[in-house]
Amino acid sequence: MRIYIARNTILEHVLKRKKYEHDRSPSKVDIRGTLKSILMWANRFVPSESGSILLDDPVLDEKRRKPGRLYFVACYGKGSKKLVGSVLSISTGIAGKTYRTGRPCISRYVEKDKDFYKEIDKITGFRTRSIICVPIQIKNTTIGVIELINKLDGINYDRTDLELLKIFAGYTSTLIQNFLDAKRFGELSIRDNLTGLYNDRFFYDYLLNEIKRATHDDKDLGLIFLDLDRFKEVNDTYGHLAGSELLKELGFILLNMSDHRIVTARYGGDEFAIVIPRRGIEYARRCAERLRKSIEEHTFLAREGGSIPPLKIKNLITASIGVASLRRNVRPGLRPREMRDALIKAADTAMYMAKENGKNMVCVAKGFFSPSSGYTP
Repeated sequence: MRIYIARNTILEHVLKRKKYEHDRSPSKVDIRGTLKSILMWANRFVPSESGSILLDDPVLDEKRRKPGRLYFVACYGKGSKKLVGSVLSISTGIAGKTYRTGRPCISRYVEKDKDFYKEIDKITGFRTRSIICVPIQIKNTTIGVIELINKLDGINYDRTDLELLKIFAGYTSTLIQNFLDAKRFGELSIRDNLTGLYNDRFFYDYLLNEIKRATHDDKDLGLIFLDLDRFKEVNDTYGHLAGSELLKELGFILLNMSDHRIVTARYGGDEFAIVIPRRGIEYARRCAERLRKSIEEHTFLAREGGSIPPLKIKNLITASIGVASLRRNVRPGLRPREMRDALIKAADTAMYMAKENGKNMVCVAKGFFSPSSGYTP
């Protein structure tokens, strides 16, 4: 049985979720091997022509809501290579219904089921006749589903099959929780405690590695530097606790724009950096402008949080943003570390240009920069 697993960038994305319990010890878990093992055992006990594990997108938006999509992270059966890594809306299909309701489902004759989503069969070239689907839950929170299709030997699924698959869903939940625990303990050294974004140490290493990759592949690389305007007024008016909560909320906004290899880091204080691999200055500028507008229009601390009452801070916090790219602002021939430092200087200089020119704007770095002596027009 050939089992296909989604690429690592997708697995990393769907596992950007906080741990739900605090009483487990961290343990090493091979997530790719784990997903394969789950589907193999599920198929052994409930033999089926095809099967999938779908996990939701856990990255919250600024209103602390999930995006409402499921990723096919592991699949087997005809056409599954085309399916793995693709996305399904939680409002679509029997898998979406199981996720939304948190209840197991048997669809013995899908052609009579109004929830059946025919488009998947068009992608895979597979003919679905019946489906059994159960939710994956951690501490009563649904994070995904296991789905099996077409029981072998022409026999239809029954309640016994459903109970067996529910057992596997519970097993899956435990393994994912163990992985999250291990991942969390491993990431404490590279994550900012307040915002959950990467810290400056990880940022420096990641940027250096991506510059080496971009140079080797002859690709560009974008870098955005962001500094909040008038953030000190929040601390002075409402206190440092409110300021910290505001930075957490900004972290949600920044995480929401991260997509696989795009990395967002807290550079220090209220200053943030965004690395955009394999993209040039214009793409980075458009990202920066969307981000600037999102921050300008956002109402911060709109709801009560801990000891902070709803402050509804709007039309105060904006961002000054600087944008640079490897090809546009770093002269060829430098060593990788020199290129990294020059690119940082370029984005940082552009950010301060935005500050000096009136704030709440995006400025693009001009000319070539060196790591120590500024830029050359």
